[in-house]
Amino acid sequence: MVSIPLLAGSALVLGLLASSIRVIRQYERAVIFRLGKIKKERGPGLFPLIPLVDKMVRVDMRVRELDVPKQTVISRDNVTLEVDAVIYYKVVDATRAIIEVEDFEAATLLLAQTTLRDILGQNELDTILSDRDDLNKRIKDILDSTTEPWGMRVVMVTMRDVSLPENMLRAIARQAEAEREKRARIILAEGEFQASKKMNEAADMYENKPSALKLREFQTLTEIAKEKNLIVVSIGSDEGHKNSDLPLFMGLARAAAGNK
Repeated sequence: MVSIPLLAGSALVLGLLASSIRVIRQYERAVIFRLGKIKKERGPGLFPLIPLVDKMVRVDMRVRELDVPKQTVISRDNVTLEVDAVIYYKVVDATRAIIEVEDFEAATLLLAQTTLRDILGQNELDTILSDRDDLNKRIKDILDSTTEPWGMRVVMVTMRDVSLPENMLRAIARQAEAEREKRARIILAEGEFQASKKMNEAADMYENKPSALKLREFQTLTEIAKEKNLIVVSIGSDEGHKNSDLPLFMGLARAAAGNK
């Protein structure tokens, strides 16, 4: 018969062997500490550990996201707004991520909050609303350079929402409406200016060519004649009347040009 101590010893050895085998996935790395000292970085795959001597810390090497909660920011022009953001980062050196900082994720989150407030506080509200891509890049560069000694790389920073007070929303709406009204008035004025130039050119042409003015008169009479309830009185076509009526038509044309 097999003795009980032998069975117990065998079970203990098998348990220690089983507990010493570790499997690391493709997207993970294992940082090995031996008696408290950093030994090496392992993975992916299967490898053994020395029981009671080695300690392993798993590190995820995939791109991860950090949700930065809403931060109250005072812009350069003293406007209070709330901004939240999303940060995408990854660990590129598992050993430094473990030994250089206690909790790299929490440290990155706190750093992102302070950097977000600092960068936005240096800019005016119009810049924050219109140049978000440039601000995102500036925040990313600062975070990336700061976290690089921790074995991390910031992939992307995106401001997700910019919340403005209600009075500022109304002011921005009024400003946009005023801008549209200004553009409409400018377009109308340009149209009036071009129309007055054309009228002035037409008056000069009619003055130099009275026959053209007479043809225009006939065309106008034709258009008026479409109304059946009107009585049209035409000016005579003799030379004396034509010469006497010409200044009247010239004056009317120039007056119309001047009114435009």
